[in-house]
Amino acid sequence: MSEKMYPSISIIIPTLNSERTLEACLKSIRSQKYPKDIEIIIADGGSTDATLLIAGKYKATIVKNNLKTGEAGKAVGYKASNGEIVGFIDSDNVLPESDWLQKIITPFIDDGEVVASEPVYFVYRENDHWLTRYFALLGMGDPVNLFIGWYDKYSYITNRWTGINIKTEDKKDYFSFYLEKNIPTIGANGFFVRKNKLLRYSVKDYLFDIDVLKALSKNSRVKVAKVKIGIIHLFSGDINTFIRKQKRRIKDYLFFNKHGLRVGDVDGGMVYRGIVKFVMSTVLILPLLVQALIGYLRKKDVVWLFHPVACWLTLLVYVMETIKSPFIKGIYNREGWKQ
Repeated sequence: MSEKMYPSISIIIPTLNSERTLEACLKSIRSQKYPKDIEIIIADGGSTDATLLIAGKYKATIVKNNLKTGEAGKAVGYKASNGEIVGFIDSDNVLPESDWLQKIITPFIDDGEVVASEPVYFVYRENDHWLTRYFALLGMGDPVNLFIGWYDKYSYITNRWTGINIKTEDKKDYFSFYLEKNIPTIGANGFFVRKNKLLRYSVKDYLFDIDVLKALSKNSRVKVAKVKIGIIHLFSGDINTFIRKQKRRIKDYLFFNKHGLRVGDVDGGMVYRGIVKFVMSTVLILPLLVQALIGYLRKKDVVWLFHPVACWLTLLVYVMETIKSPFIKGIYNREGWKQ
């Protein structure tokens, strides 16, 4: 393909004390063999570590994110972007190959109808931290989504990239499909979208990436591509970090929904049935052991032993935070947060 065929790209990365993973992320972006300059925008929520120094080293544009959350950072970064295609990459993502951007952009060049693209799986590497390996194999960061069927990366447990029934067309290098009633959690960890289409999604103080396609599909058909490549999603921390992230996840979810800041999720009945299944499976334990065994038979790694533990910890955190939520008025405090 000629250079003229490739669109300009802006990559937006929200940060808040992200020094542990940011350098690997930015190095992988700057190592891309993309025929045009890549605009990198760091939307920083007030980092006090080496995050901004690392961002400067890789010639990223830094914008302030006064509201601190990742969703607010994506909104700030989007408003500062100039590219025809806007990409949302987290500070703990790493692009595993130098032609990754060319591959993720290919569907936009091939098909003018394609609105967005995203990788189909998380890269599994034997030498990664055990939690990084677990989530790569699970295909998601929250085990509850496995039971709901609401995920968007390949899971070794289900042998699918989503639990939602979607009619896809195999285009050799990627799958393409039109969004229907229920939409997978497409929008994070390597999500790229045409900026002229994103203009139809009213971006205010927050940009909830997984709500973008939901909003765009309300008035017209939306075509999406899942590219047959992976993205690395680093987990820097331990079980306490996992608990902290689950606490942040449920607190943010309850807060934003309470204040009407979300477009909406999948069908309510699907969510309800999935949550009931999650609770029952976690209490009984045996279904979790069966899932872990299935995963192990498909990809042998002792990290599958963490699966029942992850589900139990998630259940305890979600129950406790849901009980406390009526008495909490503000958003989850990011002070002292580290990636």
